[in-house]
Amino acid sequence: MPDRLTANLLLNTDSYKASHYLQYPPGADGMFGYIESRGGAYAETVWFGLQAILHEYLATPVTHAMIDEAAALFAAHGEPFAERAFRRIVDVHGGWLPLEIRAAPEGLVIPTHNVLATIESTDPELFWLGSYLESLWLRVWYPATVATRSRAIKATIRAALIRSADDVDGQLPFKLHDFGARGASSSETAALGGMAHLVNFRGTDTVLALVAARRYYDEPMAGFSIPAAEHSTITAWGRDSELAAYRNMLARFGNPGAIFACVSDSYDIYHAVDAMWGEALRDAVIQSGATLVIRPDSGDPATVVLRCAELLAARFGTTTNRKGYKVLNHVRLIQGDGVNEASIRHVLDTLLTAGYSADNLAFGMGGALLQDMNRDTLRWALKTSAIRVDGEWRDVYKAPVTDPGKTSKPGRLMLFRDAHGHYVTGGVDAALGEPLLRTVYRNGELLANDRFAAVRERAAL
Repeated sequence: MPDRLTANLLLNTDSYKASHYLQYPPGADGMFGYIESRGGAYAETVWFGLQAILHEYLATPVTHAMIDEAAALFAAHGEPFAERAFRRIVDVHGGWLPLEIRAAPEGLVIPTHNVLATIESTDPELFWLGSYLESLWLRVWYPATVATRSRAIKATIRAALIRSADDVDGQLPFKLHDFGARGASSSETAALGGMAHLVNFRGTDTVLALVAARRYYDEPMAGFSIPAAEHSTITAWGRDSELAAYRNMLARFGNPGAIFACVSDSYDIYHAVDAMWGEALRDAVIQSGATLVIRPDSGDPATVVLRCAELLAARFGTTTNRKGYKVLNHVRLIQGDGVNEASIRHVLDTLLTAGYSADNLAFGMGGALLQDMNRDTLRWALKTSAIRVDGEWRDVYKAPVTDPGKTSKPGRLMLFRDAHGHYVTGGVDAALGEPLLRTVYRNGELLANDRFAAVRERAAL
């Protein structure tokens, strides 16, 4: 058996796909499909993640052993299987898929309802092959949706910083930290989603995201973190020794110029902020030359963050910046509980209304960043739009009367950027501007080599 669950590419499909090769019109020998977001929660999508999928799954050739396994499985499963056709992949194509995949440059921010990638076979006897692997291609919905959500939150935080902070560009990359690894449904989910977040930000605790960016996008180090406490490292000291736990954090990590974070709500967040950090340890924090980041982790986020800011301001003092907002001296806050798009807006509005700069606060986001979404968040779809029968291309589309939003596009398609910088989808031979879809895979050759820095540059606000 293969050493990985997903090692056999021919099994990375849906059951009913195995029977589809028998269902097309006689004489069919070519097929064209496309990927798009059909709208949903956001008006634009950050196109990202297909390169990772291609490099992970198409870098290894198909073998006869894979075909043997697939044939036996589908026979037992109750589905037909195109064994002779799949043997052709090995015997004629050396195990490499006879496909051409074109895609937009990754990181582009493209309005929904546009073509983002296209797939067609280069072997008439395997014209249906791109559709057979639809589930694999369409899983790009996940990193693209995470990148889209992360960028939307970045715009919210940026607006608050523009209003209330002096160093917007210096602050912004570290204002939303990825706390989502443990809430992700799998290691691959954590890696792809965490990497997608890093298209927009530089802060993460998802180590697999760093590995993915290095492996698939040639990025030596995509994100950064700081020493930070969890509840167990505080409560292990016992309630009566809570202050000793904080003193240990300061002794271990409170070096000049350093930043470290300490969760402080294990018992009474307000007492910890006011009496412990703000009184017993105040002078030591100041003398350390480090920046202490206090993390509340329970309660209503807006209420708790504002109250903590007020207590810290009374103990450590504030400086009024050029925009007239208060910035805490020596200390900051990070909110990591109950964080989502709505709560981020609410917390920032509350803080700024009270006169405190967004400079004082960062967010740690877990499940809502990497897990609280699905394919329908942006209504992702892969649809066949043309088929070649007896040498002639025919348009293919669906137009369900019960849901016009699912109407698909006909023809062989291309994404263009017109003279005004707008994105528009049209036929491959249309003269609508600069054609943007590039060949990223052809007949076993992986041509998708966007570097992470280029992806970030394209996605920048």
